[in-house]
Amino acid sequence: MTHQRISRRARGALSVALIGGVLLPVGAAAAPAVAAAPAVVCTSGRAGLAAKLSKDITAALKGRKSTTALAVHDRTTDTRCTLHATQYFDSASVVKVTVLAALLWDLKKADRKLTQRETDLSTSMITKSDNEATNALWKQLGPAKIKGFLRAAGMTRTVPGPAGAWGLTQVTAQDEKQLLALVTARNTVLSDNARAFILDRMSKVVPSQRWGVPAGAPATATVQLKNGWLERSTHGWRVHSIGAFTGKGHDYLITVLTHDNKTMADGVNTIQAVAEAVHKNLTRTAATT
Repeated sequence: MTHQRISRRARGALSVALIGGVLLPVGAAAAPAVAAAPAVVCTSGRAGLAAKLSKDITAALKGRKSTTALAVHDRTTDTRCTLHATQYFDSASVVKVTVLAALLWDLKKADRKLTQRETDLSTSMITKSDNEATNALWKQLGPAKIKGFLRAAGMTRTVPGPAGAWGLTQVTAQDEKQLLALVTARNTVLSDNARAFILDRMSKVVPSQRWGVPAGAPATATVQLKNGWLERSTHGWRVHSIGAFTGKGHDYLITVLTHDNKTMADGVNTIQAVAEAVHKNLTRTAATT
């Protein structure tokens, strides 16, 4: 698909965007800004790890045109890294984890279990990024329940997309990390069974969609992820990847959101460069512990 600057007259018209295979009407937005120089901030309970992570992530982003936001948390070493963590991005399909979590939160309140229909839709939505399944669950929940879950989850910056446009939900790296934190540790928002169901589906994403934050992950870690990709007439490709890495001494979360990518591959490459830097440092630390 070719990319052209939208004329002043055309900005009021609707353009068409592709979210994981479904065409949605979207409005034109401002022209993409030049990405700011990365300012990765890391802290850690392990001496020297924060500085090394900050240096390696910054090096991974050097020269890339993507606007990139990230949030990393390793519970084992109490290590955290952020970059533009409160900047907004169109969610594309990473919002599907939020949809599933909201569904299970609502079922907990209603004291009922998933129906077979809901189980099938949820499985397709996460493992295959099925848009029709997402449409059905988004409609079933409605704005009030989605917003109710976001409040309960502490995802205070996430703004649901208008009407049925779930892929235009505004998300931040910080809130996506907060979601992963809820899914991977006991809490009062999601039951243990709900968390296990979400993680199980995220661990079974089809091979063709297992790119992004798993790049460079240790073979001993259980990988749970969800990706999203969306091209619009402004900011180019949005390409996102969120993941949890657990088991056998691993307990960390990586969220990377990007836009201003000329191609989808540009976004994937940016995310994977960041992920490799994170995995390398956390895996090395785990090995020496």
